[in-house]
Amino acid sequence: MKLKSIALSLIALIGLSFASNAQTTVVDVAVGSPDHTTLVAAVKAAGLVGTLQSAGPFTVFAPVNAAFAKLPAGTVDYLLKPENKATLTKVLTYHVIAGTFDAATVVKAIADAKGSLALKTVSGGTITASVKNGKVVLTDEKGGIATVVATDLKAGNGIVHVIDTVVLPK
Repeated sequence: MKLKSIALSLIALIGLSFASNAQTTVVDVAVGSPDHTTLVAAVKAAGLVGTLQSAGPFTVFAPVNAAFAKLPAGTVDYLLKPENKATLTKVLTYHVIAGTFDAATVVKAIADAKGSLALKTVSGGTITASVKNGKVVLTDEKGGIATVVATDLKAGNGIVHVIDTVVLPK
């Protein structure tokens, strides 16, 4: 009877361990969100899951499903085709900054930079962060604007900020 009790306790501890590690990477944060299924599908299609599960740290600006829906008709289907993997990878890594930058750090850096902060993305491009109407907005290299709608979703290898529009590199 004592052995059975120890075995059950061990199983419970293992289960708790898995539950507490449920969102250990920025990928896990996206996977756990019903509003990021398109982003997750794109990350998988681009073969970036392993990269974004690595040590990082990363700051990810994660577009919601509705953000992808704003793109011209057929764009997502086009990007998800295997022959367009390089383009998809460039678009996705344009949403990633090396390092961990929480909302307070970003807002302070924007203020310190006199209202406009250039952020170098993992893809090699630049996103400009600023504050408009009390919200952080990102301006991409094509002039598109995304608003940060949720901040500081923490993961073991970085942080995720949710945006309402897909930002695009040149």
